[in-house]
Amino acid sequence: MQKAGLLLGLCARTWKSVRMASSAAARRNPLENKVALVTASTDGIGFAIARRLAQDGAHVVVSSRKQQNVDRAVATLHKEGLSVTGTVCHVGKGEDRERLVATAVNLHGGVDILVSNAAVIPFFGNLMDVTEEVWDKLWDDQARLESLKATMQIKRIGKPEDCAGIVSFLCSEDASYITGETVVVAGGMPSRL
Repeated sequence: MQKAGLLLGLCARTWKSVRMASSAAARRNPLENKVALVTASTDGIGFAIARRLAQDGAHVVVSSRKQQNVDRAVATLHKEGLSVTGTVCHVGKGEDRERLVATAVNLHGGVDILVSNAAVIPFFGNLMDVTEEVWDKLWDDQARLESLKATMQIKRIGKPEDCAGIVSFLCSEDASYITGETVVVAGGMPSRL
């Protein structure tokens, strides 16, 4: 009887180890064999998102309005051993959007994830308060930067990678029961919609 108990205990520990190993393997590549399109993804937040999705196993199609930006981003991510292709896409042009989707479909058979990342300005607050300098994109103004950081709970400006993890999570099966939520990645700054 004692041998049977030891054997059952060993089997239970072995099964737990197998379950944990298979679970860890799934978490290592939560987006394995998914196909992701990321617009405006050759620099900044878009590039960080494209990198993270590829690191998590997705085949990623990056895009930018300029071919040299696409080439640079693809080369950088290929050097990291990531599955990435790219094409020129100005999201304001229908034919460019069609080419972006066609690239993913032709190379990978479809699209599982779309990250619409194209944006215009790095400004927080009332749009009517935007100055011409901000439209020209003014993180160079140290006083404005410090004033902004003072209003944030984390007291620092976010990095592109701060957005990448939550995007990858929301694209994964781990988020399969999440619907209709707004996730604010803003360092504790109140969101205003």
